[in-house]
Amino acid sequence: MSRRLRAIAASFVVARPAGIRIRTRLQLSATDQAVLREVGEYLGHLAGRDLAERCGLGLGESTRFRRKRALIGEATSRWAGTISRTSDNQWQRGYRNLLDHRTGLRRAIRRLQARLAAPVGGRAGRIRGYASRAERWEKQRRMDLLTGRLARVDARIAHGRVSVVRGGRRLLRARQHLEEARLTEPQWRRRWEAARWFLTADGDAEYPLGNGTILVHPEEGWCELKLPRPLANLANRPRGRYRLSCGVGFSYRADAWATQVTSGAVRYDFVYQPERDRWYLDASWTHPRRPVPTLDELGAWPRLAVDLNAGHLDCVVLDPSGNPVGAPHTIP
Repeated sequence: MSRRLRAIAASFVVARPAGIRIRTRLQLSATDQAVLREVGEYLGHLAGRDLAERCGLGLGESTRFRRKRALIGEATSRWAGTISRTSDNQWQRGYRNLLDHRTGLRRAIRRLQARLAAPVGGRAGRIRGYASRAERWEKQRRMDLLTGRLARVDARIAHGRVSVVRGGRRLLRARQHLEEARLTEPQWRRRWEAARWFLTADGDAEYPLGNGTILVHPEEGWCELKLPRPLANLANRPRGRYRLSCGVGFSYRADAWATQVTSGAVRYDFVYQPERDRWYLDASWTHPRRPVPTLDELGAWPRLAVDLNAGHLDCVVLDPSGNPVGAPHTIP
């Protein structure tokens, strides 16, 4: 009996990562934690409201600048810009997820239709039918369910109705299955609230240290953030800023981060893990875009060849002509 073999795709060059993201742990005081919690909860409320408005617009114009102007009075221009940009990105990602979901449903329905068209226990060309009438009936029922689901997805795509859960759908579903998730209701509540905080600031190369909202000095090791206007009373620095009491520095790729801070934009995210009661600060930035070299261009340089085997990898360096240089090295 002939079997269809998997096609081998043509060789291609993988582009380098578009950016870098590094993390450091923060040893915050009780006051620092209280301030970050209050800021995160307040901005999270604004982010949720803005996201709901963006989702309500559907396929219409995103009206980001109008939404940003409405948020400026309740936060700052930089916070408002980050919130509105995040809402637009979440809607776009949700819409692309709907398109991918529709593609998957159509693929599954085509497969079911092909096998349902074949006789029970027989074949229609290269398509094998189901083994029994009971199995065929179950698959017919399955196809009817998928067809109804596809119709609902098509309707949502036509109107741009996107469903986005701030905090994550998986964590939301865990609320109804606390025993399976091994969580108590207070533990779940802490995770849910922390996941819905908003403590993200986009970078801008025009500002000192690459960010106008969250600043980290690579040499002096301090970190401070611009507070939203209603929370300016929490400031311990001039112009409505709050400086953390702990030192902040990155150990991984510290030189690259310090260079980026002085020459470009850096985005910062405060992250809280309630299950471990730990605070982190993430720094991220993008690489300058460069054209991806072709295989012919890379062929002029030595290469590392890796052979994938069951239980181990075999690696060897190849010269530009493709000949091995030295003995191969095995990695269990």
